[in-house]
Amino acid sequence: MMLNSSTRQIFRCTTALSLTLPRPVLRIAQTRSAVVVWNISQLSISRGLAQLTRGTAVTVNSVLPGPTRSEGVVDFLRSVAADPTAPADEIEAEFFAKWRATSLLQRMIEPEEIASMVAYLASPLSSATNGAALRVEGGLIPTAA
Repeated sequence: MMLNSSTRQIFRCTTALSLTLPRPVLRIAQTRSAVVVWNISQLSISRGLAQLTRGTAVTVNSVLPGPTRSEGVVDFLRSVAADPTAPADEIEAEFFAKWRATSLLQRMIEPEEIASMVAYLASPLSSATNGAALRVEGGLIPTAA
């Protein structure tokens, strides 16, 4: 059984939108409420699993990425831009100004930045990190905790 084994890490990746829903996402949530509920429930599931690991070397954490650059996201940004032919950096700046104004980073997160958090969680350095929801969202969520 995993709880009796040597150090093991479990991490789940959901979305920073589990903590807050910007206006455009609220419209989507009306038609895709099951997806929104699923994302939110992942935090509770992870915390519950972490409680089962009490006193063991097993850790369970959640990674909450924010707006992350990918081919699909770049296409989406272009589709909602005032000028879809504008340079990519201008489209990204417009998106953050209009739809993600609370972001402290004011840019897309690179996949490698999320991978760095996952690498930390998979390493022995994270042995005291258990039951946490670790945000990699560029300060999008306007709370300290």
